[in-house]
Amino acid sequence: MMKPQVSIIMGSTSDMPIMQEAAKILNQFKIPFEINALSAHRVPEQVMEFAKNAHTRGIKVIIAGAGGAAHLPGVVAALTPLPVVGVPCRSSISIDGWDSLLSIVQMPPGIPVATVGLDGGQNAGILAVQIIAAGNEPLLNEVLQFKANLKSKILKANEELKQHKFEYRVG
Repeated sequence: MMKPQVSIIMGSTSDMPIMQEAAKILNQFKIPFEINALSAHRVPEQVMEFAKNAHTRGIKVIIAGAGGAAHLPGVVAALTPLPVVGVPCRSSISIDGWDSLLSIVQMPPGIPVATVGLDGGQNAGILAVQIIAAGNEPLLNEVLQFKANLKSKILKANEELKQHKFEYRVG
């Protein structure tokens, strides 16, 4: 039976459309993960238990997404020795995501949260893979291939852009 290496948590299931992008990346790289809703405000005892014990269960990275006041990533980071990747999410109660972004990125000294951009679930997944790959050469090679594929997509896109003809286009 596989044990999760990454834990994806979110303050509310309304964050799932963003957080599933992290899950897709982990799935692509064949990294076992778990995914749960945990609210720093509604179930603080469960959050505390989760954060204090995640490392004892074999979790290597926690991806925590939240909207609004977005305390989940910071609370978890305060209670775990593991790296936490924060995903600020736009939500029905957020101020266009700014409150979430600032709540996650502005952590006090000693409590780091690696924060990706607003609604950046995909980048959170990639960062988690890169963290795990630092100690795993086969996975590191997969990350290198992933990055090479990103480069080839841009090269291909530029070739396709040449098809758009304009009278005053230079180059």
